[in-house]
Amino acid sequence: MAVAASPDLLTLRPIGYARTALASKVEAARQPRATGGAPGRIDLLPGRSFEHALEDLQGWELIWVVFWFHLNASWRPKVLPPRSTTGRKGVFATRSPHRPNPIGLSSLQLERVEGLSLYVRDLDLVDGTPVLDIKPYVPYTDAHPLARSGWLEDERLARPEQAPSDPIAPFQVGFAQRAAEQASWIERMTSLAVRDRICSTLALGPTPHPYRRIRPLDDGFQLAIKEWRARFTVAGRAVHVSGIASGFRDLHRPASSAGTDGLQAVHRQFVATFGPPG
Repeated sequence: MAVAASPDLLTLRPIGYARTALASKVEAARQPRATGGAPGRIDLLPGRSFEHALEDLQGWELIWVVFWFHLNASWRPKVLPPRSTTGRKGVFATRSPHRPNPIGLSSLQLERVEGLSLYVRDLDLVDGTPVLDIKPYVPYTDAHPLARSGWLEDERLARPEQAPSDPIAPFQVGFAQRAAEQASWIERMTSLAVRDRICSTLALGPTPHPYRRIRPLDDGFQLAIKEWRARFTVAGRAVHVSGIASGFRDLHRPASSAGTDGLQAVHRQFVATFGPPG
């Protein structure tokens, strides 16, 4: 709900909040489709007649969710998008969260509505994100598959004659046998879909970038996914993930706090199973 307090000032009130496994900005995907279908929930606030506002929404496959980037305290007129190979871009030509008014927009898959809760997939929001509005995605008016993609397109490409795929071809991500076994182990022992997260992140580009938790190593690169570290090399547009390691140091020592004890126990078991990084 918005109330105009003056010609240049608006007051916004959240209608609800996102509930997701993502605790920090670095864990969130840059776009909904990069989440690998991550599930989540949007809980609307009680006592404001929203149960009536949700009537008839169930039949829509996709919804637009308008939200507030509540963890951003400032904005930047020029930003460096993860996919830019030619330097910084004007923030209005990007999906960066660092905006004058930190308003975000995501198209999410709607699975079901239960009471005041919307169960969705492709949720790319941090837990506790304030939701400002929900609208149905209407394909005949919201989809423009032949639209140009600005700086994402190669300037040599003509306007597409049919619905295009991503204008930047994804990198092909492959796993060594050891890395695949490690990813399967992590997924069995935790709720983290680590392989999908590695693939979706590196398919966008394996170049070190301040927002993507990729850094160079002596013999390749390392990607951080929560407390795990995936090591990889790059040849052309092929990415080879050679192994996954724990991001914890000194696992032989007692856990530093009760809050991390269970998590560190999983990492100790991982090291006991696979040994130190090769």
